[in-house]
Amino acid sequence: MNDSNLVDKKLHPRNKHRNGYDFSTLLRKNEELKPFVFVNDYGNQTIDFSNPEAVLSLNKSLLKKHYNITFWEIGKNNLCPPIPGRMDYIHYLADLLASDNDEEIPTGKTVKILDIGTGASAIYPILGAQEYAWDFVGTDIDAAALHFAQQNISKNAWLKKQISFRLQPDKTKMFDGVLEKSDNFTAVICNPPFYKSREDNWTSTTKKFNNLNKSKEALPQQNFGGHPNELWYEGGERAFIRNMIYESMKYKDQLGWCTSLVADKANLKPLISVLEYNKAKKVTIIPMAQGNKISRILAWKF
Repeated sequence: MNDSNLVDKKLHPRNKHRNGYDFSTLLRKNEELKPFVFVNDYGNQTIDFSNPEAVLSLNKSLLKKHYNITFWEIGKNNLCPPIPGRMDYIHYLADLLASDNDEEIPTGKTVKILDIGTGASAIYPILGAQEYAWDFVGTDIDAAALHFAQQNISKNAWLKKQISFRLQPDKTKMFDGVLEKSDNFTAVICNPPFYKSREDNWTSTTKKFNNLNKSKEALPQQNFGGHPNELWYEGGERAFIRNMIYESMKYKDQLGWCTSLVADKANLKPLISVLEYNKAKKVTIIPMAQGNKISRILAWKF
């Protein structure tokens, strides 16, 4: 599938956030959101999406309203993920799994998902456990991030039996060091670091901030936060996913669908070439869109 096949540039049909945010309801769920909500020039309630505190408060409100999450903290400067886009990944993964299951979405704890780089938010496990009752193992190279992730699960008791975490001791590895011999995962998900370096990240952040914020005197800041390991990787996302592909070959008997977000369309062709050269059994590209933002999921099986 190509990005050109996207018709309405909207979220997945099952996505609860497809029609935007109902701020009136969100404010009733989370009073802390109130200081950040205002009426824009078009008469609509909204927030300043260039303000990281506003984005964090919005996320807490969405998680409380739609996913029964009463406690969610991520720590200072940890990546604050956009809930609608993350939910889209989960829904499209469900469709992918259904393609191997007579078009019926598999649910329950027999579906085991490995989340590479789960981060402090553990957002994919939380959303996937709530929406489809899947079991998750989240991995990360950052022990402090996993501390917050575990805290979020522990304070939402119903998640304890569905989500666990493992520390990745080697920042250059994805599966080595965390996969156990008894593991068998239905699928792997990953939101890889996009940037090649700190400088590359800052250039993009400044441009995005200036587009969102009309004040020329305001200092650029990332509205979604993020620690270095969450934002950049030597060689960028192409190198990260390429290494993920090579490692996945070693564990092909323990892994079902391996998937990763690909933000830069230019990275698809070289990554698909790697998969084809190494005789991947199945390769598919799943386009996703949220307004003008277009991304895609690369999925493969060996």
